[in-house]
Amino acid sequence: MLPYSWPQEWSVGFTIWVMADVVIRLVLLGVVPGNRRPTTAMAWLLAIFLVPDAGLVLFLLFGNFRLKGRRARELEDVNRRVREASSVLEGVPEQLHLPVWLRSAIELNHRLGAQPLTTGNRVELIPGYLESIEAMTAAARGAKRYVNVEFYIMAYDSVTEPLFTALEEAAERGVEVRLLFDHIGTLRVRGYRRLLRRLKNSEIRWRRMLPVMPFSGQWRRPDLRNHRKIMVVDGEVAFTGSQNLTEPSYNNPKHRRAGRHWVELMARVEGPVVASLNVVFATDWLSETDESLEEQIVLPDAVDGHIPAQVVPSGPGFSQENNLRLFNTLIYSAQERVSICSPYFVPDDSLLYAITTAVQRGVHVELFVSEQGDQFLVHHAQRSYYQALLEAGVRIFLYKAPAVLHAKHFTVDEEVAVLGSSNMDMRSFSLNFEVSLMMVGPEIVAALRKVQESYRSTSRELTLEEWQERSVLSKYVDNVCRLSATLQ
Repeated sequence: MLPYSWPQEWSVGFTIWVMADVVIRLVLLGVVPGNRRPTTAMAWLLAIFLVPDAGLVLFLLFGNFRLKGRRARELEDVNRRVREASSVLEGVPEQLHLPVWLRSAIELNHRLGAQPLTTGNRVELIPGYLESIEAMTAAARGAKRYVNVEFYIMAYDSVTEPLFTALEEAAERGVEVRLLFDHIGTLRVRGYRRLLRRLKNSEIRWRRMLPVMPFSGQWRRPDLRNHRKIMVVDGEVAFTGSQNLTEPSYNNPKHRRAGRHWVELMARVEGPVVASLNVVFATDWLSETDESLEEQIVLPDAVDGHIPAQVVPSGPGFSQENNLRLFNTLIYSAQERVSICSPYFVPDDSLLYAITTAVQRGVHVELFVSEQGDQFLVHHAQRSYYQALLEAGVRIFLYKAPAVLHAKHFTVDEEVAVLGSSNMDMRSFSLNFEVSLMMVGPEIVAALRKVQESYRSTSRELTLEEWQERSVLSKYVDNVCRLSATLQ
């Protein structure tokens, strides 16, 4: 007989606890993998089994990126109402001679995002950070009817001050100025309170997107982001791309001391595609305010442009991963060359296979990324894919530190150029509201390739030999961070 034994009721309680734990784990084995990628399901199960309490709570909070309940019904109704209002964009005349695969991609975009391909557009690429702010400021100063502004991050600082002043002056002279920013994204950047004071003292109508303010009765999943960047003026000119409204170092003294600045790419567009971008803004404005902007969804006056373009919205409000499906379709269709620029490159299996298969088919594939990332987890998760890419034959160019290459775009053959707010990572595919602009034709491809060539001149090529020489610790950190990328 043991010198000490547990009371019988303790033994019974412990047995019940063990049985309950086993039952819960068995149930989760059949629940967690539902409608998830196997790698995502495995990562969640690993987190739950290793750290049961915290893992289960995090899974219940963040395990399903699809919107449910009232928010899902609201967005479905918003999308339906805006689609009806945007029917004016259908049937834009002009026959185009396009490859069969490209027509298929256009149809895919139309079915998923409800936006048609429009023709007769004029597009100007603006790679300069300050130049894009100046261009948006000039457009706001010339506004006559309305200005719609939507950016993931906004800050009132020395760089953005002229733009905010132009918006305030426009509102004072009777122009309807509406402004949206992501709550959590903007909250994390220095100058948030200064921005709020400036907006509250102006006649600009503004809202936080996806606000997380439980004490004010406003609650959203805290991991969802509206990552879009759009500005529309009078329905005649629009801007979209990768840049946020803040100074190039995000008002961070640490970045300034290190000489770290963000490299971006924006597009200034005119023509029918402006209405498509305004549809996306109208969707988000209606979602946050319940105010319809249907009267704004009209075709602008014709411009001297000839670039076909199509807007592709994506995010948790859609039943499919619109951006991922488009990216895969275009890469699988490539015959000669694919050039990709993505600051946060953490592909799922489908995108990784599309890229490596393209190389194996004889397509020249190159990837431009930052030599030094600004986000530890994402950067190391990204690095964990370099081995497979280099072994397949993808050429990787590292944009030299301390700059952060934040532009998001890619080109396919001489046919297609895509730019916008979407990274090629799992967050952009599943958790972020994004907007992409697909443009067609050798003219716009050549313009974007010129920007990509400028990256090449500021980058160094990473070789497989160099990569294989990195330390064991470096490999370990990369692989551990790769696990975090699948927790969506």
